[in-house]
Amino acid sequence: MENIVRSWRRRSVIAIVGVAAFHVGSAAGQAADPAAGEAKWGPWIDFEGKAGTERNLGEADAFLPLAQDADTLFFGNAKFRFDDHESWEGNLGLGVRRMLGGGWNLGAYGYYDHRRSGNDESYHQLTFGAELLGRDVDFRANSYWPIGDKARNLGRSTQSTAALNGAAVQVVTTGTTREERALRGFDAEVGWRLPIFEAEGPLDLRLYAGAFTFDDSEVDDVTGPRLRAEFTAYEVPYLWEGARITLGAEWQHDAVRGGQAFASLRLRVPLQIFDTVEPSRLSYQERRMAVPVVRDIDIVAQVKSESLPSMTETATATTDGGSIAVFDSGSTTGAALPGAISAAGANSTVILSGSFNTTGTVTLQAGQTLMGAGDLSVRTPSGYTATLTAPAATLAAAIAGGSGSPAIMLADDATVTGLTVNRTSSSSGDSFALRGSGVSGVTIANNTITATADAGGDFAVAITFDSGSSGNTIIGNTINTVNTPGSTADGIVISNADNTTVSDNTINASGGINRTLNLINATNLSGSGNVAVSGTCNAVSSNSGSIGFTGGSTCP
Repeated sequence: MENIVRSWRRRSVIAIVGVAAFHVGSAAGQAADPAAGEAKWGPWIDFEGKAGTERNLGEADAFLPLAQDADTLFFGNAKFRFDDHESWEGNLGLGVRRMLGGGWNLGAYGYYDHRRSGNDESYHQLTFGAELLGRDVDFRANSYWPIGDKARNLGRSTQSTAALNGAAVQVVTTGTTREERALRGFDAEVGWRLPIFEAEGPLDLRLYAGAFTFDDSEVDDVTGPRLRAEFTAYEVPYLWEGARITLGAEWQHDAVRGGQAFASLRLRVPLQIFDTVEPSRLSYQERRMAVPVVRDIDIVAQVKSESLPSMTETATATTDGGSIAVFDSGSTTGAALPGAISAAGANSTVILSGSFNTTGTVTLQAGQTLMGAGDLSVRTPSGYTATLTAPAATLAAAIAGGSGSPAIMLADDATVTGLTVNRTSSSSGDSFALRGSGVSGVTIANNTITATADAGGDFAVAITFDSGSSGNTIIGNTINTVNTPGSTADGIVISNADNTTVSDNTINASGGINRTLNLINATNLSGSGNVAVSGTCNAVSSNSGSIGFTGGSTCP
């Protein structure tokens, strides 16, 4: 069926063009209008603007008579069109029109078309059309034939998602390949003149109904109806002789592009290259010999998408090249955790999943990141990247040994983020959760940290930096310290440390002596937005700078 339709299109156009050529040939020997001694039809250029629901267009349309006699006109036509979607098209064509008896004008034309699509791809096309224009009824038909390379590869797009699968970061990558294809097509329309103005008068109103179809074996057909209305004023006050103004409205719909509507304004500027009969002396049939050629405004191109097979890989590195290690409480015991984290090595990212109970200190390596909940950008061995949203993780450490045996011992440039850390003493003694001694470049962010001591005279400390530590940051944490009456509960201790930033933390120190901050020889302190739920600021010896709390208070 498809082959029959294509053959019918081709033969119809060829037949109409043949009839036009026969009539033109029979008139080729006739002289120009002997009464006027002048050519009837002169060159012009039309400028058109079209405002649309999906896009806006501008067009310049140049019409040049090449040869003519009293009834026949050979012409050249050049069009240039652009839109606000970074697409443009040029058409260069030749045509012939002949006036027949009964007020009919028969025409045929052919064009070479070039388009630059919104995807920055170029296409080429041949267009052949025929028209039969009457006083009250019009018929038009066009066929469109892409030539050259009709398909352009637009590349592939992929999407990768990451999730924890046991002790691995599993990345699933899906994607599509995209190809843009120029479509062959056919359109036709019939029009009616509304008899509200005289046929020979200066005003003309016509309605058109038509249909179009564009197809290719690789994409869905673009097929649907098209309706147009066109109002033309052949004589325009205050403008030059031969000027025309045409107001238009158009609507079309197809299943691929949906509905589109346009409103247009077209202005004709006559080009007086040679003497012609005054347009006002032309009959309606003669003036319609120079109407614009009506055809589809685009080389129609559609994008074809195909799904790629999904790929599953294990990510072993972050996007900046650091190694990844995942420890799941279902396969790694709390007792084994300190050794496993140490073995992951410097500058690695360690992701914890689940709840771990340990009696030993986790000692971080230089540049190491220890994380629970949070986002991490990872890369697969084949180069795909994804963002892993890791779940929460809990580290519960019951350790004897005080400040020398914290739950986590920090290292230079280390990061601890997204964890719940609970530090208790396995016997009487101080309870330190996170400690950095002589370290720099550490970030402690977005954790919930609790330190609990249950013996009189013991300290419960959530975070401490001491012994010459410098350039460290504590931000966005929820800090709890709990101690028995008579003992000391410190949220953050900064002792003999420089350039420490403390911001946006919530600190709750409860028990005996309750201190949100304990500052001892802490210099160049900074930070703001902290919330003191319970506890006071304690500052001794020489301190400089300050740490701000909500409500305007500072420490020291």
